[in-house]
Amino acid sequence: MMQNNNVVVLLGRLTRDPELRNTASGTEVCSFTVACDRGYAKQGEEKQTDFIDCQAWQKTGVFVSTYFHKGDMISLVGSLRSEKYTDKDGKNRTAWKVNCDQVGFCGGKKDSSVSDQNNAPAPAVPAEPAAVAADDDGFPF
Repeated sequence: MMQNNNVVVLLGRLTRDPELRNTASGTEVCSFTVACDRGYAKQGEEKQTDFIDCQAWQKTGVFVSTYFHKGDMISLVGSLRSEKYTDKDGKNRTAWKVNCDQVGFCGGKKDSSVSDQNNAPAPAVPAEPAAVAADDDGFPF
């Protein structure tokens, strides 16, 4: 039986500074929009960009609001959520947002100067994967 999954992975740039606020119960929530270029363009046209609304809660939201700003590259993993509401004309609407579980740094600003690049911290180096023992068929799984 196949399990239903709702996983979103995005890599893009913030379109504005993240906005941190507290709910009525005091829980932190950070709202921001990520611009993601599509990987293709029709001949003679420019690439299209999708603008995706995102939310990060509690410590993740505080992290985003503290360390990310307009133009910064961000990577995130989360789930797609729908929010139903009634607009000012009384029509039922649905807004889609990504609820972020994990966020990470992906580089500097798009138009950062050379001096900013020299002062940027070195990127994290991933740990080497653990050795995997192969079974009789020679496959590690």
